[in-house]
Amino acid sequence: MNSGAFIPSYGLPANYVALLQRSLYDFRMDFCDLIIGMEKAEISPRPVVGAIVVVSGLAVSFLLWLLYVHHASADFAGRWMFLPALNALLNGLCAIALCIGLYFIKHDNWKAHRTSMLVAFTFSSAFLISYIVNHAVHGDTIFPGHGSVRTMYLSILASHVILSMVALPMVLTTFFFSLTGRFAMHRRIARVTFPIWLYVSITGVVVFVFLKAYAY
Repeated sequence: MNSGAFIPSYGLPANYVALLQRSLYDFRMDFCDLIIGMEKAEISPRPVVGAIVVVSGLAVSFLLWLLYVHHASADFAGRWMFLPALNALLNGLCAIALCIGLYFIKHDNWKAHRTSMLVAFTFSSAFLISYIVNHAVHGDTIFPGHGSVRTMYLSILASHVILSMVALPMVLTTFFFSLTGRFAMHRRIARVTFPIWLYVSITGVVVFVFLKAYAY
């Protein structure tokens, strides 16, 4: 069956639709070839993991600068206010994809598991972009609550921020081991990566709920 058989034409010329179908098919085949090539490649893990740690450190440093040093411009006050809700949505979708991926691997459906985890990674990547944009234009949001509510919020926020810094290199390393066919190492680190990644995703939603109730 043609991979593009279900692409509606919407009145487009037949040759354009055929070209679009062929492009989508080529993209899918190239992506599959890339995954298979990584699985067969004899890539030493040490330099790759080292590079992941360095890149993650730079990314975390940038985020810390964005949070605590950068000052948002007043020109964006009251604009793009949908971004916090979008961040929470992407975190929630990531958490759902992670749970689905866990279900599939528990039932030995590794292909569906891989797809679910790639979807979760896509949601996390989209969240990171949206998060950076939100803090770049709006700056940090101060929680106005007091007492036990403030203590609870700050505790959840602190654990969320700290574990998100840990999650970034662990997620990338876990994917590297999987895509290069080192499944024993992948399973070993995934047992730690998964709960951290899931916790970060869920607490991202919880932080938004707190801010929605008290700050927004």
